Amino acid sequence: MALVERDGRVRARKIDRVDGATLKGAIRENVDRSARIMTDEWAAYHGIGTEFHGGHEVVTHSAGEYARGDAHVNSAESYFALLKRGVMGSLHHISKQHLDRYCDEFSFRWDHRSTTDAERTEIAIRQTEGRRLTYR
Repeated sequence: MALVERDGRVRARKIDRVDGATLKGAIRENVDRSARIMTDEWAAYHGIGTEFHGGHEVVTHSAGEYARGDAHVNSAESYFALLKRGVMGSLHHISKQHLDRYCDEFSFRWDHRSTTDAERTEIAIRQTEGRRLTYR
């Protein structure tokens, strides 16, 4: 599951079930109530807009709709494309056990996509300062 701020960061994590309770729970947990929610037509999202001041915009992919004004889910789809390219092109396989770690890695890459490789490396190294890196 990925939640993407418009022109911003991504928060992605493994979820066990792709159902309304799980998806809506994750949205409630991670999204400010003033936000406008944008999703595709997956039925699990129905009703979430009543809980957010910005409402809920739905793009209907099955009808060939991919954007309506500024309502789209292209940012989330772009994140998943980056993750999938990483799996297919470099990693080849990831386990469910470590999926959250891969989501974190590719979220970092997404969040710093407009920086150079050198800048991204420096940021990653700075984030390890004062931390002991262990497998666990």
